[in-house]
Amino acid sequence: MLHLLYVLAFTILAFFAVGNLIRNLVMFSFDREQVYPIRSNQGNYAYAGSRRQSVPHPELLDSAGNLIKEPLLVMRSVNVEDARQQLDAIFEASPGGRGEIQE
Repeated sequence: MLHLLYVLAFTILAFFAVGNLIRNLVMFSFDREQVYPIRSNQGNYAYAGSRRQSVPHPELLDSAGNLIKEPLLVMRSVNVEDARQQLDAIFEASPGGRGEIQE
């Protein structure tokens, strides 16, 4: 009998969770279509019309404010020994590294 009560309780909770998920997705889609006021340099507010301007993330801009066209992450293959030597050099240069421990 207690098992049936648990199954019923978790079924009700599952319906609430799925309903909340659907409600959040619908509200998120409405929020994406909403137009927010844009503050101009003069201090007054202007509303964006039907034209949406995409503002890039600040990390995608260089120091002059231009969009970066190059890849942001370039990885090169490193063998295990080179990586170990680099990590050992960083560890020895850090405070409390092997060079400072004298016992």
